[in-house]
Amino acid sequence: MQLTEAMQQFILHWGEMGTRWGVNRSVAQIHALLHLSPKALPADEIAETLGLARSNVSNGIKELQSWKLIRVSRELGDRRDHFKAEEDMIQVVRLVVEGRRSREFQPTIAAVADARDQAKADGKTPAEITKRMDETLRVMEMFDKWYAEMAKLPHGTQMALLKIGAGIARFLPKGS
Repeated sequence: MQLTEAMQQFILHWGEMGTRWGVNRSVAQIHALLHLSPKALPADEIAETLGLARSNVSNGIKELQSWKLIRVSRELGDRRDHFKAEEDMIQVVRLVVEGRRSREFQPTIAAVADARDQAKADGKTPAEITKRMDETLRVMEMFDKWYAEMAKLPHGTQMALLKIGAGIARFLPKGS
């Protein structure tokens, strides 16, 4: 696959953003390449196009598969696996958010709940600290429940809500 200057820029930036999101740069670049590619690519072509070691590509593919961001396919007459990224960006965002929710946010909610329960039970933690833990937990659970409800909505409804976006703020009282 020949990369244009614009494609290279996209892939390099996606890799850079990946490091800020806690993802290995190579993994993010593999995802970007597969996201842009109109066809599924075998691992050796991914490695050649991006200038990465084959082992690095294999590890990156495994990680992307664990996030369900890419899928494997076969082509008639070719023994190699080919890889294609999820094309629907709403689905990509949903998969990433859901992965981070299960790996990071929900364990944090559980840890905060445990700390709050311990604070209530120990008789040593000042009430104002316990109250702050309660508020932290309440807000985190509220965001988690909001996300869970939004994730259940049909794709079209999610798109409509995104299009409405911040425009809804003009219907709310100012200064609230």
